[in-house]
Amino acid sequence: MRLSKEILRLAIPSILAGLTVPLVGMVDIAVVGHLPGTSSATLIGGISIGTMLFDLLYWNFGFLRAGTGGLTAQAYGRKDNTLGILWRALRIAAISGVALVILQWVVVQLAFLVIQCSPEVRELATRYFYIRIWAAPATLSLFAFKGWFIGLQDSVRPMVADLLVNGLNMVLSVLLGFGYMGLPAMGFAGVALGTVIAQYSGLLYCVVAARHKAGKEMAGQAGHDASIDARDFFSLNRDLFLRSLGMIAVYIGFTVLSAKHGDLMLAVSTILMKFLMIFSYFTDGFAYAGEALTGRFIGEGSSEGVHATVRQTFAWGWGMAVLFMLAYGLGGTPLFHLMTSAPEVVEAGKQFLPWLLLMPLVGTPAFVWDGIYTGATDGPDLRNSTLLCAIGFFAVWYLGCALGLNATPESAIHLLMTAYFTHLAVRTVYLTMRSKRVLGVRV
Repeated sequence: MRLSKEILRLAIPSILAGLTVPLVGMVDIAVVGHLPGTSSATLIGGISIGTMLFDLLYWNFGFLRAGTGGLTAQAYGRKDNTLGILWRALRIAAISGVALVILQWVVVQLAFLVIQCSPEVRELATRYFYIRIWAAPATLSLFAFKGWFIGLQDSVRPMVADLLVNGLNMVLSVLLGFGYMGLPAMGFAGVALGTVIAQYSGLLYCVVAARHKAGKEMAGQAGHDASIDARDFFSLNRDLFLRSLGMIAVYIGFTVLSAKHGDLMLAVSTILMKFLMIFSYFTDGFAYAGEALTGRFIGEGSSEGVHATVRQTFAWGWGMAVLFMLAYGLGGTPLFHLMTSAPEVVEAGKQFLPWLLLMPLVGTPAFVWDGIYTGATDGPDLRNSTLLCAIGFFAVWYLGCALGLNATPESAIHLLMTAYFTHLAVRTVYLTMRSKRVLGVRV
C-alpha cells in the first residue's frame, strides 16, 4: 500500500501535466480549424506539418529528459549530489538550442526534401517553424530540468512547469490567433508566437525552482558528487539518441505518409493521432513514476523494491487502460466535432474511430516498460526495442502497399493505423522478453 501511494504521488502530477500536452495540440488545431479564409483542412495540415518539424528536431534530444532522469534517480538512491548531472545536461541543451536557431533555414530545406504536401500547407508550416524555432534553447533546457526533478522523486515542480507552459500556450494561441483582449489578430502566426512566449516563461520558473531545490539537496545529501563517468553519460545518451531516431521514424513517417493522400486525410490522421496521444500522456504519468522509483531502488540496491515497482506500476497502467477504452468508445465522434467545424473532416474521421480502442490494450505495456527501463538506465534495450519497432512499422506499410491495401486514401489510412499498432506491439514483446534478464522480473 505504501509503494502504491508513492506511485500515485509521483504519477498524478505527471498525469495532470501530461494532459495539457495533447490539449495544446488540440487547441492549436481548434484555433486554426476555425480561422476564416483558408480551408480548415489546409490550416490543420499546416499546423500538423509545422508541429511535425519540431517533433523531428526535439525527439532527437529526448535523452536530455530520459537520461538525466534515470541517472539522477540512481544517484538519489545512493544519496549522491546530482547537480553535476543537471549542469552537464543544461550545457548540452543550451549549445544544441542555439545551433538549431542558427541552422533553421537548412533544417526546413532538408525536411521538405522528404515531406510531400500541398504548396499551401508547406507555406503555412514554414511560417510556423520560423517563428517557433526561437524557443529551441528554452525547450531543450526544459527537457533537462524535467528529468532532473523526476529523478529527485519530485513530480510536482515538472507539473507546475508544464501547466504554466501549456496553459499559457493555449491562452496565447487563442488570444493571438483571434485577436482578443485588444491584442492583434495574428491568425496562424499567433499560435507559433504563443508557444515561444510560453516556453521561456516555463524556463524562468524552472531556474527559480531548481535553485530552491538545489539548496535543499546540498543540505540533505552527504555531499558526494554523483559518480557518473563522462563516457558512461555519453554512452547512455547515444543509445537514447538512437532510440529517439526510431521513434521519430515512426511518428514522422505516420504524418508524411498520411500527407501523401491529400489535405483531408492529413487532417483526419492528425486529429486521430492527437486522440491516441491523450492516452499515452496519461500512461506516461505511471511510466515516470516507474522510472523514478526503479532508478531509486537500483541506487539503493533493493531488487525487491524494483520488483514491487514493476508489478504495481503495471496494475495502475491496466486500470487506466480500462477507463480509456470506455472513453474512446463513447466519446469519439463528439471529440471530432470539438476539433473542427468542417463537416467533411468529421464525416471522414468516423470510420477510423474503432482504432482508438486498440490504443489502451497495445500501448499500456509499451509505455510502462519504457519508464521502467529508463529508470534502470538500460540504454541498449531501449535503443533496440525502438529500432525494431520502426522496422516493424515500415515493413507493414510497404508490404501492405505491395498488396494494394493503399488503393484509396481511406484504405491507406487504415493501413497506416495497422502499421502504427504493429510498432507498439513490437516494443511490448521485445521489452517483456528482455525484462527477466535485465530486471529479474516479468509481468
